[in-house]
Amino acid sequence: MKLSVKTLENKDAGEIILDKSVFGVEIRQDILHRMVNYQLAKRRSGNHKAKQRHEITGTGKKPWAQKGTGRARAGDLKRNIDRGGAAVHGPVVRSHAVDLPKKIRKLALKIALSSKAKDGKIIIIDEAKSKDHKTKPMAAKIAKFGFNSALIVSGQEVDANFARATANLPRIDVLPSAGANVYDIIRRDVLVLTKDAVNDLTARLKG
Repeated sequence: MKLSVKTLENKDAGEIILDKSVFGVEIRQDILHRMVNYQLAKRRSGNHKAKQRHEITGTGKKPWAQKGTGRARAGDLKRNIDRGGAAVHGPVVRSHAVDLPKKIRKLALKIALSSKAKDGKIIIIDEAKSKDHKTKPMAAKIAKFGFNSALIVSGQEVDANFARATANLPRIDVLPSAGANVYDIIRRDVLVLTKDAVNDLTARLKG
């Protein structure tokens, strides 16, 4: 697959060939769904917590006699039916992460890239660098491409000025090539890759 390479000013800067084994695999929505579920589950902190009976502050003394009072029997006042008592089957601190084989995760990233390529939503630029950190000129440059929702994947490192210049642009995300992931790719309309990012992703996913 051959695509033209653009500069940040949307001018021609040559061509690049995308590897079919990375950018041209069969689209499988079930794999994408599993991968997104894997990512979102893994990022959950899981620190929700309700106190159980043994964690409630209070005496363990029996509040009244077992029989003869006309009241329901009680061992202490830390039951769920008591004011300030414990929660029944409440949430506890735990991991929400689910297992997904490494091969499936690798395939999912290929599918996400291929999906954008199939829809014509990939733009290749020569580099993602800026001379200064000003947002206004950067917004003007991006406007020339005609999109307002994009993930920009640079090379191994993100240029500091470019990152600062795009930080306040809504629906524009910037990641290094190592950080490229399925969820961020499909949540934005357009995928913008630098030539270095294409080479890094191809080396990472080929084979």
